[in-house]
Amino acid sequence: MTGPWRTVARVLTEVFQPPAVVLVLLLISPAIEPGFPGTMWFGLLGALFVCVLPLSYVLVMVKLGRIADHHVSDRRQRPALLLMALVSVVAGLVVLQVLDGPVSVSVMIIALIGGIAVLAVVSAFWKMSGHASALAAAVVIVVLMFGPAWLPLLLLVPAVGWSRLVLRAHTLGQVIVGSLFGGVVIAGLWWLLREWML
Repeated sequence: MTGPWRTVARVLTEVFQPPAVVLVLLLISPAIEPGFPGTMWFGLLGALFVCVLPLSYVLVMVKLGRIADHHVSDRRQRPALLLMALVSVVAGLVVLQVLDGPVSVSVMIIALIGGIAVLAVVSAFWKMSGHASALAAAVVIVVLMFGPAWLPLLLLVPAVGWSRLVLRAHTLGQVIVGSLFGGVVIAGLWWLLREWML
């Protein structure tokens, strides 16, 4: 597919790339506890370790020519990067504990650790869609947090999945499995942790 539709696909892919989606998710994560929105800065701090530092590392590696692109399209390059991201995420969790941050932010980060760990293992063998995983998890969590009025956000999941297919970044199976993994496993883990820790 060429022309304007390909441009739309590129825009969707860039706007809803995993670091951006997770950043928003972490910012709103304290909303389930008293003190929000004053506690959003804890979410921002979490996002520094979960999103900003790993993405910055990827961009530096791209600049040095060690990674093909910032979406890490080469499956073989993903496990090591995901492991580095996992280390950064754990460090962020420790910092939040030291600062006595909201439990809700830690719950979100722990759920993301679980997701990143599984993605790291799967990426060694198969290229599950990280875009689909992150967005599906975020949308389902937002609906669980704020109620059914946010259900229309679910339309973003097939839209971004379509963009990954148009750009030939993934197969249909990789997009579907990524969406199910994010929406069921990561969001489900977040829900269980929230029930247990809050």
